[in-house]
Amino acid sequence: MDLIIRNARLSDRPNDTPPHDIGIENGRIVAIAPAITADADVYDARGRLVCPGLIETHIHLDKSRVIDRCAHQPRATYSPVKGVTPLKPSMTVEDNYARAAATLEACIRHGATRMRTQVEVDPGIGMRGYEAIEQLAADYAWAIDVELCVFAQEGITNFPGTDELLVESLKRGAHLIGGAPRYDSDPMAQIDRVFELAREYDVDIDMHLDVGTTPDGLLVHRVRELTDAFKRGGRVTVGHMAKLSLMPPADVALLARQLADSGVAVTVLPATDLFLMGRDRDHAVPRGVADANLLMDNGVTCSLSTNNVLNPATPFGDCSLIRIANMYANLVQLDRPHQIEACFDMLTTQSARLLGLKDYGLAVGHPADVVIVDATSRKQAIAEIAQPVAAFKRGRQTMVWEPSKLLRP
Repeated sequence: MDLIIRNARLSDRPNDTPPHDIGIENGRIVAIAPAITADADVYDARGRLVCPGLIETHIHLDKSRVIDRCAHQPRATYSPVKGVTPLKPSMTVEDNYARAAATLEACIRHGATRMRTQVEVDPGIGMRGYEAIEQLAADYAWAIDVELCVFAQEGITNFPGTDELLVESLKRGAHLIGGAPRYDSDPMAQIDRVFELAREYDVDIDMHLDVGTTPDGLLVHRVRELTDAFKRGGRVTVGHMAKLSLMPPADVALLARQLADSGVAVTVLPATDLFLMGRDRDHAVPRGVADANLLMDNGVTCSLSTNNVLNPATPFGDCSLIRIANMYANLVQLDRPHQIEACFDMLTTQSARLLGLKDYGLAVGHPADVVIVDATSRKQAIAEIAQPVAAFKRGRQTMVWEPSKLLRP
């Protein structure tokens, strides 16, 4: 063996399970047992929570860290898209790479070992954002696996030249295609085109969907219909879904069962939806955060994710998924241990299912992507916003974060 992680409180075992050891060789887990005897390097987890790497399922690396460049906008008419659009002509490959690298490194420091990032292509930015993130993914493969989802933020049917750039990206190897139909002059046509391209290039779909101040006009019904028609069950994700927060729970549960039957997953993005929702109001502002626990209870695969960092859609963020999950748990008012534990699952096992990963988890034969969290349970990790203190990618340590200490007199 190359490495033994000792005294690990495994995240996929009951809380009263004694600590185990994890044996790693050639980048893979080769043994999990209460005590492993072998000649190998040792990392002592000291009874802390040990989980497979956290997964960032929806983030915009390419437009992170631009908030200081953006013009002020009035609250009532605030638009994150209009905040970024004027910046695109000045975004070089080098600029995109530098900003995205700072954000990616922050994700790695907070325990992420896999990621799906959204990448905009349109005539305003061309392929510069794609080229930067493509290179970034290659350069940081030692710490994190990154898949690229190309999409049109500002529309396809109303922005000539965008369709051609989406096709170029897919030909160059983009892993997925997405969309933002609410910004298109013909939302239904955009959805149809995304499904057509996904079928032509045999890629999965991850689409921004159903953000608004009323529950009317849900586009997810069209997405579900096409998922069935194109036989893409298990390969379609919709992100945001803020309109679900405005619907009665019984209606959400009914829709959830339909999504589960079709194989459509949901990513909830609490930081962005909380920041943007209800700007037409000066009091009784709705939260805008969909109840992912309710969706999960009705069979939907769900994840929680960061979305934006330090840009007009979310002018805050440290790239801590555990902090995002804690924020979400507060917003939807969770208090039962199993509900809070589900939040941790939406950063790990649920996210892995959403990404279609077959080799994820603490199991013999799987890649040794392992994170040590300064907690003893999934519930404690979320409730106390516990810090990941170490991470391993394919058995090699990629991050260390020393816990703070009191300096007593």
